[in-house]
Amino acid sequence: MNVVLNYAGDFVSLFFPELCPACGRGLVKNESVVCTECRFHLPYTNSHLQPDNSIARQFWGRFPFEYAMACLYFYQNSKVQKLIHQLKYNHKPEVGHWLGQTYGNQIRDFISIDPPDIIVPVPLHKSRERKRGYNQSERIASGLSTVLGIPVDSESLLRNLATSTQTKKSRFFRSENMTSAFNIVRPENLQGKHLLIVDDVITTGATVEACALTLLSVPGVRISIAAIAFTM
Repeated sequence: MNVVLNYAGDFVSLFFPELCPACGRGLVKNESVVCTECRFHLPYTNSHLQPDNSIARQFWGRFPFEYAMACLYFYQNSKVQKLIHQLKYNHKPEVGHWLGQTYGNQIRDFISIDPPDIIVPVPLHKSRERKRGYNQSERIASGLSTVLGIPVDSESLLRNLATSTQTKKSRFFRSENMTSAFNIVRPENLQGKHLLIVDDVITTGATVEACALTLLSVPGVRISIAAIAFTM
């Protein structure tokens, strides 16, 4: 029976191959989500190995944090942009989970030095989450959680404003756009905890900053930051 199913799967793949979301080529047998070549050639930052990395410098003086890092550099018209686009706009949640697992495997040893207690994905407003079908940052967080063994809390921090898109805004207007965008509904779940805020792409950092400042209103909270991509 298994042999028949394998042949049937190979036959379907021949005419309807699963495509790599980064390059568009068909995945071959034993490849999953992203092809081997793209996995090898993605622009990894290794920022977790550098305490004063570009991501951390982005947040210096804005709020206190333990460490900040990102998995990949984000460039226009790059494979990273294609991955993020597939995740956010083409209903490919598995891309987010794969990215989270990939990053979790990279940072596992580093993060064990001062492990967060809880992973907190940047929330979407409920109307946008319903439209998309899921929160992309939550899918990334689930991948990280699978590897790191750290629980995800998607309930305590909520987005109470459906803010307009940040893509074409300057740093000032992004910050203005995020004012009062978040609130905490279960502070008791977070009190005294080290929280890892997870986002998909950091550009100016306004969204992460707004989340961090809201979370830091809870007594004893410490903040760290992990994103999948960082815009240079």
